[in-house]
Amino acid sequence: MLSLYHDAQTPVHTVPAGVKLVVLAVAGTALFFVRSMLWLAVALAVVLLLYMVARIPWRATARQVVSLTPFLALIMLAQVLFTGWQSGVLVGERVLTLVLLANLVTLTTRTSAMIDTIEKALRPLRPLGVRPDRVGLLVAMTIRFIPVIREQAELVRSAQRARGIERSTVFLIPLLIRTLRMADQVGEALDARGLD
Repeated sequence: MLSLYHDAQTPVHTVPAGVKLVVLAVAGTALFFVRSMLWLAVALAVVLLLYMVARIPWRATARQVVSLTPFLALIMLAQVLFTGWQSGVLVGERVLTLVLLANLVTLTTRTSAMIDTIEKALRPLRPLGVRPDRVGLLVAMTIRFIPVIREQAELVRSAQRARGIERSTVFLIPLLIRTLRMADQVGEALDARGLD
């Protein structure tokens, strides 16, 4: 299965998927209780240190941070306008740290290992109507489609540039249409294989 996995032999890669997911959930929750800019900066530094340990190329990390910048700037701006600059900085640090940590888990964990872990964790909920195999399929497809949608976005941008349109406010409409068509095709393929 195509994934965002970065293959390497490092201590971060050898940590079991279940441990990584638990650490991510705990860290994600704990970060929202930290009210100090300094401690959030320390948490961000620890995550960046883990990137170094995992030998993730800095260019790849920087590219992801740059792609996150517009959303992060909007969130921080809203916080600054409504609650003050300190709150804006705190939210920015939290979101950046959490996104980088989640990305690190994705980069250092094979998708199959992550799905197996999620399915095992959900098995006790089967009597309540939860279908672990379906949840695993949903997670796998979500992870799989992130790079696919990014490719579709690049195709739309290339097509617009070829027509002499450098910046367009209607960029999202063709991307949305392509994504919905792709979702229909995937749905039909799943139906054909007996998955409802």
